[in-house]
Amino acid sequence: MIKPVGSDTLKPLFVYDPDAHHALQHEAETLPSVIISSQAAGNAVMLGAGYFSPLAGFMTVADAVSVAQTMRLTDGRFFPVPLLCLIHDLSAIGSARRIALRDPNVEGNPVLAIMDVTAIEEVSAELMTLMTEQVYRTQDAAHPGVAAFNSQGQYAISGPIQVLNFSYFQTDFPDTFRTAVEIRNEIAERGWQRVVAFQTRNPMHLAHEELCHMAMQRLNCDGLVIHMLLGKLKPGDIPAPVRDASIRKMVELYFPPNSAMVTGYGFDMLYAGPREAVLHAYFRQNMGATHFIIGRDHAGVGDYYGAFDAQTIFDELPANALQIEIFKADHTAYSKKLNRVVMMCEAPDHTKDDFVLLSGTRVRELLGSGIAPPPEFSRPEVAQILMDYYQSLD
Repeated sequence: MIKPVGSDTLKPLFVYDPDAHHALQHEAETLPSVIISSQAAGNAVMLGAGYFSPLAGFMTVADAVSVAQTMRLTDGRFFPVPLLCLIHDLSAIGSARRIALRDPNVEGNPVLAIMDVTAIEEVSAELMTLMTEQVYRTQDAAHPGVAAFNSQGQYAISGPIQVLNFSYFQTDFPDTFRTAVEIRNEIAERGWQRVVAFQTRNPMHLAHEELCHMAMQRLNCDGLVIHMLLGKLKPGDIPAPVRDASIRKMVELYFPPNSAMVTGYGFDMLYAGPREAVLHAYFRQNMGATHFIIGRDHAGVGDYYGAFDAQTIFDELPANALQIEIFKADHTAYSKKLNRVVMMCEAPDHTKDDFVLLSGTRVRELLGSGIAPPPEFSRPEVAQILMDYYQSLD
């Protein structure tokens, strides 16, 4: 199986030993504590689950700035985006060197992790601007990732953490949320050697489904891991439970047995385009995938990124940064000429009118009116789940 990034073994930060876990839970109630941002909570979950292995915790400002500029920490290790724990107010923790990090997304704000504080630093506006520009390629506050990153606070608390729970992801999505450790174990149990991962924050229509089949066939893969984001999205995106149900129905009906796993991870979407694509590849290698599909405008939003910027950034990575191989895909759509889904770049004799193309706005209008998109666009069983959701909003 492919090795994790930068190590021979995965290094999850969740405390699995029951006695140690119980002792830390008890200790946490005696420690100074702070409610962290949703973005920091997602980072803690990903650290706990092994996706960000071999990192040991939250970055210092120097490391975060170095990562933003070079995709390397100050010690030379590769990582694509800053992992900061930013807060507005230090009064609750003062100068404490061991603190509890509390979950902003669960009622009662339970302890998510314990941190050994190595530094408490004020982050200047200039450095926030620098990191924002490098990671998001814009400073536009209308960009949802930029807005979230810059709203967390001006104080960075850094240090190694011990993770005590997986926030709401494990309870709300018990059949879908999986740690990198669990996915690696399941890949091994299934006997898969070549595994392609597919990232999604949306339901999967026919073009997505066929893209996965295409990648598996061309890469000679044993299995596919459909790995959906379960955290916070921008307003208007379809909620995770609806996406989960529609994707599971698609796999049940249209994939052979033991060919696809439906899983999810606990993280808030960054919408950082190219940089987030690299982050996606990083943690897919950690979960055991040997290949990863990067499509048109991967992890993008609006018009902030070029259509294929999330592919070309992999040509700019430091040498040997990642072992996972990228399957670069173009937009896929149903060809009326060929009566099948194709990559549009592989049909040079086609015009736009030769494809079945629907905008997201048009699809939402149809679903909201109880009208299924054409079968060349969406499987009817998937469309029914989405129609039920949109009509429930009325």
